[in-house]
Formats: sequence, structure tokens, C-alpha cells
Amino acid sequence: MKLTFLGGVGTVTGSKYLLEANNKKVLIDCGLFQGRKDLRLQNWAALPIDPKAIHAVLITHAHIDHTGYIPLLIKKGFSGPIYATEATVDLCKILLPDSGHLQEEDARHANKYGYTKHTPVLPLYTKEDAVRALSYFKPIKFGNPVQIFDDFQASWHRAGHILGAAFIHCKSEETRILFSGDIGRLNDPIMKPPVLIEATDYLVVESTYGDRLHEMSNPVEKIAHVINRTTKKGGTILIPAFAVGRAQSILYYLSKIKEANLTQDIPIYLDSPMAIDATDMMHSHPHDHHLTKEECNKTCQVATYVNTSDESKWLDLQVLPKVIISASGMATGGRILHHLKVFAPDPRNTILLTGYQAEGTRGAFILEGKSEVEIHGKMVPIRAEVANITELSAHADYEEILTWMKGFQHPPRKTFITHGEPQASLSLKKHIEDQLSWPCSIPQYLAVESL
Repeated sequence: MKLTFLGGVGTVTGSKYLLEANNKKVLIDCGLFQGRKDLRLQNWAALPIDPKAIHAVLITHAHIDHTGYIPLLIKKGFSGPIYATEATVDLCKILLPDSGHLQEEDARHANKYGYTKHTPVLPLYTKEDAVRALSYFKPIKFGNPVQIFDDFQASWHRAGHILGAAFIHCKSEETRILFSGDIGRLNDPIMKPPVLIEATDYLVVESTYGDRLHEMSNPVEKIAHVINRTTKKGGTILIPAFAVGRAQSILYYLSKIKEANLTQDIPIYLDSPMAIDATDMMHSHPHDHHLTKEECNKTCQVATYVNTSDESKWLDLQVLPKVIISASGMATGGRILHHLKVFAPDPRNTILLTGYQAEGTRGAFILEGKSEVEIHGKMVPIRAEVANITELSAHADYEEILTWMKGFQHPPRKTFITHGEPQASLSLKKHIEDQLSWPCSIPQYLAVESL
């Protein structure tokens, strides 16, 4: 086997790993680069491999940093199968068309207001491109080996990150390699935990929180405190949230807050058609999470769903205290930007960040305490209170990753540390070497490893 790192190294976005065996090529994940401009520009650059030469694509989970390049890969000539778990396929039916729509909207805004040097601005791909890409997906079940081609098998194992998230274990001849994708929390109140893997020859592991430990305090109490503090000022709580995973976690905790009467009864709005659809999917994939049918109903019913853009605009005109949950989680696009332009300049309001903020994103700038951020070509003051709750992360921290690794009966021959900012990857490498004595490395972009 030969492994080439085409993304997801030195950063948390753009996951793409090219695996070659028996003169055939398989791509593990096919994500968009997000965040810094230099990363986003890589989405426009030609891949170092002809997409027509790729036999198949294997997907760990549905998030755009792992799937968002698929429509472009197909536009450039890929015509093979795309394998993913059943829930991942269902989520991609929501996420990919939305990504295409956002690409078109961003291009339309840039052309309308002229805040770019390029004329005309074109989308990376369209909603139509994304819808067409869905026909290439082939759903598979957890644990069932799939014969990708002669003497090359892959199996998907529950990773606990979001609905459908999986580790992918590939085997060719006598060599095995496991791709972790994103590893979920070991004791998440909603998602089932990642399964233990007994053995593999090589491991590609994420390191998003490789340098951090999650706080152990109760998110219910912290969220309730933020809501009470803000409503006393007559303000609005604005929550940027990833539509798949984070939005559902927030709704779950808000349902617990409401059930316990920890705050005054203020309206809660879920302003993201994609998050609404993803929330409804909790009912159709009950085996992926812990929630009972009653808990699932309460989670899905705690907020008023906002579907149309007119309804979204109406929220910005309402002066009474409220909670607005809207995508995207790192404020890189979507309806959250329009809400930020309205609510961020007012000190009565609160921007509540609840997830990882990649370097170079608006969410990271807001968390860093920047006094203003650029939105749609104009600088918007950040005078609202900024709160951050890390307990809601869907990524394992370094202790949880190490605990999961200790489930291996034998150490891999080598562990490749990916999907993290440089400091996080370095930190996880040290923890693995100090505690487990496993040989590991941090690959660079376009690095090639013979397995």
C-alpha cells in the first residue's frame, strides 16, 4: 500500500487521504478546506491526482470538511462509487446541496457588492452539482466488510462523533490501516461511544483537541447562566452552531433547561433548514444515539423552526429576549452572518460559541476578542458579550483519544497524527509517545508513506 496526505494535515479541514493498492486508488474522505484564505484557495487548485484515476471514495462522516469536495471531484471526472454509512448518506443529502447553495449565494453576494477582485465570481460548484453527486453514494451498514475491489476490503465502525460517523478499516493482502475520521466523546449524553478496535497495522488519527481537555462542568447550568444573564439585559442569545451534531446537542440541553425551569420562558428559534432536517433525522436513526423516543421528541420540539429567509429576517426585527441557533458553527457562511450584523454590535446581546473555531474563521476572530469582523465586505463591530462553552464538543479530547487507543491489543506499526492545528498535533504526539510508547509522526501536505 501507499498513502498520500492530500488534506487534513496541519489544519482541521480538507480531509483527503489517497490510498493505493494493487495499482488502484481509493480516496478516504473528500473534504473542503475552510478557514484561512490560503486554505480556501486550495479548493480551487488542481488535485495532484487525476480524479478519473480514483476507483472509489470512502467517507467517514458527513461534515463538509470531510465531504464537501465530492461535487467538485465529480465535476472533474470522478465516476466511481462513494461508500458511506446509511446515516452519513442521509445527512449528505442535506449537507451537500446546502453547500452548493451557499457557494452560489457567496458568489452572488460578491458580485452584487463587489467585495472581490474577481469578475464575475463563480461558485466552486452549484446546488445542482451537489444533487447530481448524491447518485454516486452507496449506503453500507456498520461492521459489514465491503469488497471495494479485488483483495481490498473496507469496513465501517461506529465513531460516535455524529449520526453515521465511522472509523474506516481498510485491508489489502496482509496490511491493515484504520482511519479515525473524527472521534466522538466517550460519555456523550446523546451519541453512542466510539467502538474499540482491537488491532491494525497503521492508524491515521485526528488531533483536533490534542492539546486540550474538555471541562467537566454541567453544560445545562452554564447555558442557563448565559441565558439568564443576557435576558436580564433585555438581550438576545445568538448561537452559531454546526447544523449537524452541535445544533442537536444544544437543543437537547435547552430541553433539559426548559424541563427544569432554570430560565424564564423565552422563545427559542432554530434558524437553519439544514439543521431542522438533521434534527428530524434523530427519529430515523435511533440506533446511533442514546435518546429515548420521548427525549428525542422533547429535543426536536423545544425550538420554533425557521425555514424561509423572510422568517429569518423577521427574527432580526424582534427586540424581545430570545435564543437564535443558526449555522454555520464557525460563522463562515449561512444565515448566522446576517444575524451577527444585527446583534453583534449591541452589548445587551450574547454570542455563545459552542464548538471548535478553526484558525482564520470569523468564529475564531470573535473568540480571540477582535473588536470587529468582516461580513459581506463590511466591518461589523463586536460589542456583544462573547461566551464560550467547550463541553459541547463532539470531538474527543486527548485523554479520551488515549483511552480509546488503549483498547488496541497491540500497538500499530505507526500512527499518523492528522486533522489538527500544529500545536494540537504536536501535543497529541507527545502524549502518545509518553504514555503508550507508540511510534508516530505528523505528516505534511502531500507526504507519501509506503505501508
